[in-house]
Amino acid sequence: MDALNQGANALFVLLGGIMVLAMHAGFAFLELGTVRKKNQVNALVKILVDFSVSTVVYFVVGYGVAYGTHFFIGAEQLAAKNGYELVKFFFLLTFAAAIPAIISGGIAERAKFWPQLIATAIVVGFIYPFFEGIAWNQHFGVQGWIKSLTGVEFHDFAGSVVVHAVGGWIALPAVLLLGARYNRYRKDGGVSAHPPSSIPFLALGAWILVVGWFGFNVMSAQTLDKISGLVAVNSLMAMVGGTLAALALGKNDPGFVHNGPLAGLVAVCAGSDLMHPIGAFVVGAVAGALFVAMFTLVQNRWRIDDVLGVWPLHGLCGTWGGLAAGIFGTHALGGLGGVNFGAQLIGTVLGVAWAVLGGFAVYGTLKKLFGLRLSQEEEYNGADLSIHRITAMPEREVTW
Repeated sequence: MDALNQGANALFVLLGGIMVLAMHAGFAFLELGTVRKKNQVNALVKILVDFSVSTVVYFVVGYGVAYGTHFFIGAEQLAAKNGYELVKFFFLLTFAAAIPAIISGGIAERAKFWPQLIATAIVVGFIYPFFEGIAWNQHFGVQGWIKSLTGVEFHDFAGSVVVHAVGGWIALPAVLLLGARYNRYRKDGGVSAHPPSSIPFLALGAWILVVGWFGFNVMSAQTLDKISGLVAVNSLMAMVGGTLAALALGKNDPGFVHNGPLAGLVAVCAGSDLMHPIGAFVVGAVAGALFVAMFTLVQNRWRIDDVLGVWPLHGLCGTWGGLAAGIFGTHALGGLGGVNFGAQLIGTVLGVAWAVLGGFAVYGTLKKLFGLRLSQEEEYNGADLSIHRITAMPEREVTW
């Protein structure tokens, strides 16, 4: 029976890792569909290479920073318990690699390629796992301190704060330090529209993310005996709540409609194991509305050129999700309890503060050392030609 349970748990977590790995295709196609045609190849290459760098760095450094363990032992030891620790690493790696994938969407169309890869290595090797260890592995006694103040620990079941808020708030300094794309904001105060290049690809990316998200949330239980249908249904309700809110407030704009479910899913991660489905629907709807309102404000009023709106989508909706777990997870609103708003507020603020500090430190240093953005001519020609020497759909082929 022990062998059967070990095998079942390894398979369970492995399937979760595969589902979240598929989400990276969603990140790629969401960015590809949103950017202009001259930057589509760059979007695809960035996500794949960022994931590859993340894998190496998280294996060598990041996983150890977060969980105090390493893989520099014999394969016989690694294979123990059906290799459960290895597939757990695979699963948590896909979470870690989501951070550079999130950042990629904010800095799209004008960022240099190699400095971003260096940033990926630093973020996945240290910035992200440092807070991951605090939230999910009791590092530095922070959870104990929060519990001594509020009576409970900070709760983030599937990463509203640990993954999404941290990723979105790291992205904000990167976007600010890069500056807006050329001609995005005119001197006369106007805003030049850069419409998505492909709504079908944008929608495909959103759908891939939505489907993979059920692995992201449900498999966060990490063992088969802890699987919860409540997590699945809460994820579903938050997804549709975000969709409908974005539809209503976004006036049927397809970009908002397809980002609405993502906003809802970002927000429900933290408390998806605690909330009543009606509460999850409300949390998702608030997130969908928050994304539409803040994306419009950020782009048009504040003139911050966050191309995919990753700060509103992941940063702000993830922050809302961390706080919402302390509201809708309580018994008073139909939840399972074991949380309170005070603990969620402290944990969320700590995550946001660490992400902002880390974002400015990493991208500020890289800007001084190497520069962050393409030249005006390279940006005009597009990242596809400037970096990869080919466009997504070459208009002519070389003939011999």
